[in-house]
Amino acid sequence: MARIVQKFGGTSVADLAQIRNAAERVKSSVNSGHEVAVVVSAMAGTTNQLANWTREISAIHDAREYDVVLSAGEQITVGLMAVALQNIGVDARSWLGWQIPLFTDDVHGRARITEVQTEEIVRRFKLGQVPVVAGFQGVGTDNRITTLGRGGSDTSAVALAAALHADRCDIFTDVEGIFTSDPRIVNRARKLDKVTYEEMLEMASLGAKVLQTRCVELAMNHQVRLQVVSSFTDTPGTLVVDEEDIVEKEIVSGITYSRNEAKITLVRVPDNPGIAAAIFGPLAESSINVDMIVQNVSEDGRATDLTFTVPTDDFQRALGVLEDVKQKLCFERVIGDQEVAKISVVGVGMRSHAGVAMRMFQALADKGINIQVISTSEIKISVLVAETYTELALRSLHTAYGLDAA
Repeated sequence: MARIVQKFGGTSVADLAQIRNAAERVKSSVNSGHEVAVVVSAMAGTTNQLANWTREISAIHDAREYDVVLSAGEQITVGLMAVALQNIGVDARSWLGWQIPLFTDDVHGRARITEVQTEEIVRRFKLGQVPVVAGFQGVGTDNRITTLGRGGSDTSAVALAAALHADRCDIFTDVEGIFTSDPRIVNRARKLDKVTYEEMLEMASLGAKVLQTRCVELAMNHQVRLQVVSSFTDTPGTLVVDEEDIVEKEIVSGITYSRNEAKITLVRVPDNPGIAAAIFGPLAESSINVDMIVQNVSEDGRATDLTFTVPTDDFQRALGVLEDVKQKLCFERVIGDQEVAKISVVGVGMRSHAGVAMRMFQALADKGINIQVISTSEIKISVLVAETYTELALRSLHTAYGLDAA
């Protein structure tokens, strides 16, 4: 017997038929003798609709009331799932975030979990009952409902699994697992049987949409075994595990991309101590995250061109911040470019293999793709290229690293 948390995303509970399908999957696990806790998202599209309604009522609104509205989506789903389970003979009871309780800080709209109390959930396990828990929501120190932000239901599921010391946390979604690249672009992408926490964390932060970064980070910190599996097929999914659990480590496990990138270049910035802090400080104060950075010093050593990337949504704000400090910092001009994409290769095998970067650069050069910016970590290499080359770059690198399915 195992203790399992099963999380069903919005596409897996999109309508009553899908909720019934998810309930049958839960029943199958219960019939196998497992203790099962279920975490559900709002039905697909519901959260967006609730957010739109709130903005239509008032463009500027109280974040606490915004969370009350948004949390209603999961309240509907959690009740429907409990009813669906009861209807097929499974003893089930629904739980909202405040009823568990799942405690968070008071940052409404993007709260972080501080504690999950599981005494009552464990007691219900002993009674043979399936707890059905609303994802995405918790309760703050002021006793108000909070929501966890994008990917919050995944985070709820992992936090619950960690608190329950569950054997596994299954994330049911509309894909069969984690692939070596986006199968919609790379038709020879193949599903991975296992991937490490570190690789998945890099993939999630670099554009892979299957799992959110916070969810993976929480799973890695608490050693929660994750499985990404399809709600619509019976094929095995992908396990996210410790590096020690993978015997043969691929040099590169995946190729990811992100079109949510904008490039900014500051031309002829004075090459003085403290200039970088003077540039990036105001951006940080405006909550604008800077990613890839490259600096080119001029021949006379007096000026430099500084290039960096920001999320596309922050591009115009970043330009405004930089224009405000232009006169003070004495750089010549700002050049912006939103027609770029970040392409990344990820793999724990990079630690022990030479020539990984060279293969990437050569594969792109062979296709006439110019690299604009480069950044690296221990297990990833990212390059910025013109957006029009995104698909060609993905396919070329997928082949170059031997990831194509047979």
